[in-house]
Amino acid sequence: MYAYTDFDRDFLATRNAQFRAQVERRIDGSLTEDEFKPLRLMNGLYLQLHAYMLRVAIPYGTLNATQMRQLAFIADKWDKGYGHFTTRQNIQYNWPKLRDVPDMLDALGAVGMHAIQTSGNTIRNVTADHFAGAAKEEITDPRPIAELIRQWSTDHPEFQFLGRKFKIAVTGSDQDRAVTAAHDIGLRLVARDGEIGAMVLVGGGLGRTPMIGKILNDFVALPDLLPYLEAIVAVYNLLGRRDNKYKARIKITVHENGIDEIRRRVDAEFPARKAAFNGADMDILRQIEADFATPAFEDGQGAFPTHYQHDPVFRSFVDTNTSAHRHPDYTILTVSTKAHGATPGDATSDQMRVLADIAERYAHDELRISHEQNVILPHLPKRHLRAVHQALGDAGLATANVGLISDIIACPGMDYCALATARSIPVAQEIAERFETLKLEHDVGPLKIKISGCINACGHHHVGHIGILGLDRAGVENYQITLGGDGGPDAVIGERAGPGFAYDEVTDAIERLVRAYLDIRESPSETFLDTYRRLGAAPFKSALYPEEVKADAA
Repeated sequence: MYAYTDFDRDFLATRNAQFRAQVERRIDGSLTEDEFKPLRLMNGLYLQLHAYMLRVAIPYGTLNATQMRQLAFIADKWDKGYGHFTTRQNIQYNWPKLRDVPDMLDALGAVGMHAIQTSGNTIRNVTADHFAGAAKEEITDPRPIAELIRQWSTDHPEFQFLGRKFKIAVTGSDQDRAVTAAHDIGLRLVARDGEIGAMVLVGGGLGRTPMIGKILNDFVALPDLLPYLEAIVAVYNLLGRRDNKYKARIKITVHENGIDEIRRRVDAEFPARKAAFNGADMDILRQIEADFATPAFEDGQGAFPTHYQHDPVFRSFVDTNTSAHRHPDYTILTVSTKAHGATPGDATSDQMRVLADIAERYAHDELRISHEQNVILPHLPKRHLRAVHQALGDAGLATANVGLISDIIACPGMDYCALATARSIPVAQEIAERFETLKLEHDVGPLKIKISGCINACGHHHVGHIGILGLDRAGVENYQITLGGDGGPDAVIGERAGPGFAYDEVTDAIERLVRAYLDIRESPSETFLDTYRRLGAAPFKSALYPEEVKADAA
């Protein structure tokens, strides 16, 4: 992973000292809250429903054990002993005191972390495939490119005050675990004639106007990539709307002007941007790539085959939570933060320390945070899987539910967020507990449920196989359900099923949906999404709204 240079450390120390002075001025009254707001947002500090919230960047989701232990230390010293992993590969602390935030930022800086540009109308934390560098089917590790983009975008003088926030995601796999099509810019690294480049998608995004990104360029060579990105953001900065914040995202700019006009403007802007770089970015990229060298992999599986054959609990965990690694004696392990009834994405400080210890002892000192709010051990020798499973079990982290119905993405909702109009966390907990009681989720198989507590869609409900959107209807929580969404390589926005449900009706509605799927699937290997695509929405709507079916029959 990338190691901070002296320049990085000096930059961050200066930036943190500036913010410390700004905090003191806010506390003594020299700055009003309106004056302080843009300053705190530039440093990842929000004012939420009950308290301040600090959002910390985990660039492209990569951490080492020292950093994870520091996150645990911060949670204990200045928060309430836990952190919340988000859908943008960040971690949030929900209860810091304003006076303590500068100390938290200094503690982050000590291990090469920060909270810069995790908020505000600027380029946010760059995200990437959480299996990067490990996935068997990967073309190339996208993280050096993501790090290059992070360095370019951090404090970029032209792009600190964009019309709205701007999000970039990168993948080096055709599986697209980074949901690139739902980003302002999505980069899919591809190979052409032996050269690595990027397919560039633009204009994706969720929120109140969900859109799937469009292909702006099917191949941009790596030496051209950074100036090409700069040309895109420059065009958006000039052309994007600023009269209405709901229409200020680049997806609206693309929609209103058309992809061909955006392409024409980007192509016209690109030559001058390219000339200004003069190849210096490629020199930096080569230096960055050296930090992402492949670990020295170990051969041999030890007693893993025996344990797998004779221990059914362990076998279920392996079958559900591991994925194919590029080395045959390794696996990629996804650690679920979604124990049945738990808050999706939350990890206690003790759990963070356990994960750090495991990574350091068994897994080449590397962890990842996924946009699905889980923790990944990307390089785990199979011979250590049994010991890791036992250690995770002792910490309450061995739930075998990755990719299943209880592995729910959920935003903080009205329990924390000042923007939320409905609760998300209790809905996720109730659904998970219901299907654990029914013992159905392994029979159901792969099914992605995503829940948002407001129209901003931080829970990615639009691209859930089943999406749930909580809204306020005349002071009452109302939950709309969408069907058939997908965030993979063929991303699609889900279709709204019909009228919403009251809070105490949602879990029953989801159970009816799932039972209908089990009745109509062709075989256990046909997933919920496959069945939906084969039959359409009609049988699922009938399950959701049985009273309407009875009325029509009458």
